[in-house]
Amino acid sequence: MDVFFVTPATLLRWHRALVTRRWTYPSKRPGRPSTRAEIREAVLRLARENPSWGYQRISGELAGIGLRVPPSTVRDILKRAGLGPAPRRTGPSWSRFLKAQAEGIWACDLFHVDTVFLKRLYVLFFIEHATRVVHIAGVTAHPTGAWVAQQARNLVMNLGERAEGIRFFIRDRDAKFTAVFDEVFSSLGARVIKTPVRAPQAKAIVERWVGTVRRECTDRLLIYDRGHLRRVLQAYERHYNRHRPHRARDRRPPQPPHASAPPSDLDQVRLQRRQVLDGLINQYRRAA
Repeated sequence: MDVFFVTPATLLRWHRALVTRRWTYPSKRPGRPSTRAEIREAVLRLARENPSWGYQRISGELAGIGLRVPPSTVRDILKRAGLGPAPRRTGPSWSRFLKAQAEGIWACDLFHVDTVFLKRLYVLFFIEHATRVVHIAGVTAHPTGAWVAQQARNLVMNLGERAEGIRFFIRDRDAKFTAVFDEVFSSLGARVIKTPVRAPQAKAIVERWVGTVRRECTDRLLIYDRGHLRRVLQAYERHYNRHRPHRARDRRPPQPPHASAPPSDLDQVRLQRRQVLDGLINQYRRAA
């Protein structure tokens, strides 16, 4: 009668496994040590942000910041990540392409505000695509082609030499933007681009700003007259350009103030509030 629950073969196999574990010593993997994760991330970042750079260029750029990575290692990292050589690598994304082209592009538009007495006022503004800086040009109850053209002249005069940096100017097909208006920017060497009919996405940055100023300012106030609206928009223009964080600018304002050093002790940070437009908008800064 058998008294064992396992066969002799199983017992012998268990014994061989015990002997193997007993006399097996840890050994290092053959070959060179694997590349550190930080270096791999740096190589992939440079390759994605610079599609035209080859192995040698990436290796040289890393050497300039103190990271010695041979071109063969760069090649292996890119191949494992599915990134081919520079000529066959994917080009820049649409967002990066548009940001690169934004320098020198300006746009303009009109939007209306109804006063408490149901009088409609029109606001002409200009916006820089690259920085998102807004320029409130004028407020009127009767926008005409002559008035719009004069506001464009005033803008160019205030900009001075900066006006020569305008390369493309985007506007819609409103009849108020006359040939005289276009000539103000064409004389600077800029190309005037008219958006298609009923295509708000063709001037998305302009439309987005109109929505922002309505939500944060004009829709929350009762406007009395043209002078009141002008003062309100001047205050909001300063807030928008100098303080309000912008998602497209990595949460920085269009005209950021001088950056202060980060605090060494976060527990000691105190916020100071400043109210704009009679408390309609709050601005926060670090107390000295």
